[in-house]
Amino acid sequence: MISRVFLDHPRKVDESYLGHAWFALRFAGLLSLAAGAALVHAVIPALCERTASDIVAKLYAKTHNRGR
Repeated sequence: MISRVFLDHPRKVDESYLGHAWFALRFAGLLSLAAGAALVHAVIPALCERTASDIVAKLYAKTHNRGR
């Protein structure tokens, strides 16, 4: 049970538990940054015009083939 919950998924993407945790935390931080940029853009459209979409595109490029 412990192995299934904590270790199976990281192994599927060739990472240790801690390596996967670090990757996921960094991913969450970048998503938060993208959300902040989108919020700024919502209030002042001339600012952060591509910031959120650029971050999301980079994150997608890093994750779309993981574990395959």
